[in-house]
Amino acid sequence: MTQPARGPGGSTPFGAERNPARVVAFSDAVIAIAVTLLVLEIRPPQDTRHLLHGLAALWPSYLAYGITFMLIGQVWANHHVMFDHIRSADRVVLFLNTLLLMDIAFLPFSASVLAQAFRHGQGQRTAVVLHGITFELAAILFNIVWWYARHDRRLLTTTIDSAGVRAISRRFRLALAWIATGSLLGAVLPALGMAVIAAFIPYYWLPIPGEIALMRRRRNGGHGRT
Repeated sequence: MTQPARGPGGSTPFGAERNPARVVAFSDAVIAIAVTLLVLEIRPPQDTRHLLHGLAALWPSYLAYGITFMLIGQVWANHHVMFDHIRSADRVVLFLNTLLLMDIAFLPFSASVLAQAFRHGQGQRTAVVLHGITFELAAILFNIVWWYARHDRRLLTTTIDSAGVRAISRRFRLALAWIATGSLLGAVLPALGMAVIAAFIPYYWLPIPGEIALMRRRRNGGHGRT
C-alpha cells in the first residue's frame, strides 16, 4: 500500500491522520437527527371531526417522509460501506464529511417543501428539483470523499482489493447519473421525476458485488490484495 508523504511529527501535508471511528460516530448522530426531524414535519389534522379525511389528505407528507427516510437510510448504509475501508481520516476527509453532513441536515427542509408543494398543487417542479439537487450534492460529496481516499490507496485499509474499490466507485458514480436524471425529469414532469428517484431506493440497497466476493474469499481462507 502506498503511504502518504509525511512531514515532521508524522503528519501529512493535510494534517495528522486519525482513526475514522469518531467521524463515523458523529455522522451516525447527525443522520439519526435528520431522519427524526422528518416525522416532525408531518402535522396532525386540526379538524378532528373529519379526522380520517384529514389524515388521508396528508398523503404528500407521508410520501415525502417515506422516500426521504429511505434515501437517507441509503446514505447511512453507504457511508458505512465507505468508511469500513478507510483506515484513517485527515483534515480533507473531515472537511468533506462535514460538508456531506451539512447537506444531510438540510434534507428535512427539502422534504417539507416537497410535501407542501404536492399538497397545495403548486410549485411541484421546483420542489422536486430542490429535493433532487440536495441528494445529488450528497452523491457528489460521496464520490469526492471516496476518490480522495482511494487515490493511490493512501487512506484505504487492506480489507478491500482493487475489484472491490472499483465496484464501490461504480455504485457511487451511478448515483450521480440516476439522481440527476430524476431531478431533470422533475423539472418537466414532477411525478415522473419523483418516481425515478424513488426507483433508486430498492436498487441501491443491493449489496456491492466486489465486497461480497472479497468477503467470501476471506471466509475461505484467502487474502485480499493490498
